[in-house]
Amino acid sequence: MPLCEPAAEPAVDILRVSHVELGVSDIEASLAFYRDALGMVVSARDADEAVWLRGLEDASHHCLVLRRTQPGTCLGIGLRVRSEADLDRAAAHFAAVGTLEARLDGSERPRGQGPTVLVRDPFGVPLSLYHHQDTVARQLQNYDRYHGAAVQRLDHVNCFAAELQATHDYYTGVLGFRVSEYTETDEAQPRLWALWLHRKGNVHDVALTNGVGPRLHHVGMWVRGEMDVINACDVLAVTGFAGAIERGPGRHGISNAFFLYLRDPDGHRIELFTGDYRTMDPEFAPIRWSLDDPRRQTLWGQPAPKTWFDEGSDFSGVSVRQPVMPVRPQVAS
Repeated sequence: MPLCEPAAEPAVDILRVSHVELGVSDIEASLAFYRDALGMVVSARDADEAVWLRGLEDASHHCLVLRRTQPGTCLGIGLRVRSEADLDRAAAHFAAVGTLEARLDGSERPRGQGPTVLVRDPFGVPLSLYHHQDTVARQLQNYDRYHGAAVQRLDHVNCFAAELQATHDYYTGVLGFRVSEYTETDEAQPRLWALWLHRKGNVHDVALTNGVGPRLHHVGMWVRGEMDVINACDVLAVTGFAGAIERGPGRHGISNAFFLYLRDPDGHRIELFTGDYRTMDPEFAPIRWSLDDPRRQTLWGQPAPKTWFDEGSDFSGVSVRQPVMPVRPQVAS
């Protein structure tokens, strides 16, 4: 089994994936999708250049940043760390491996956020590490504001990884992510195909899928239950976004998630996600799936279209690479 043990003393104590920054072409068109159809809350806006959004449950300033630049590109993934001291450790660690880009303090820090360390992981993915975001009013019980999908919070990101084993070894063996579920081949010497990694005690903060990468496959937004997903479909249908539905609704075998995959106006893939389970108990053991088991991908529902395997958002400033393992998609006919 090609899994490694999570680092007992990680290089950085990461609490969770916290936000994603996406490049878009039109702020108003993006707001029509994320605010009006998916029900996210606007925390701040910089005219037609950028907008900061959060879910109804969030008391932190943002979980999604949209900037009018490099449309269709992921500009970075945010990770919240446990303490300010972890920012020092992050700066030292990534400087040692040669991928520290900047430390932003004072007026340089991102809007709504405390001191921030900008780095890239060893594979080129841009990461933004911070300890503090500004506190905002939680909208959890303001039910008059619930509409569309009523997105509650950011749950996870899923990324294509060209060097899947090496990416697992780094995120688990160095950064201390723990494996909840994984897919591998049935060969005499199994090879990893996909991984679900967590820090916060649910199924995943980061998922890694074998493919042309590194690229962002999707951003997972958590909703309260299956009916919020169905309601989102109805709202998308009458707000001009019926064509945004790429896959689902359905249920994954992996994670047990009820899902719906959407494409925003710039092609970024968004998953509405609910129904997973907790993984924080010490006796929890990673769940193995065979690559040849079709239930891992779709417990029920239509198989994924070819776009779901082929397309993703490029990371800013990163050249993609062909995967070490050939891709074997199971697509809808």
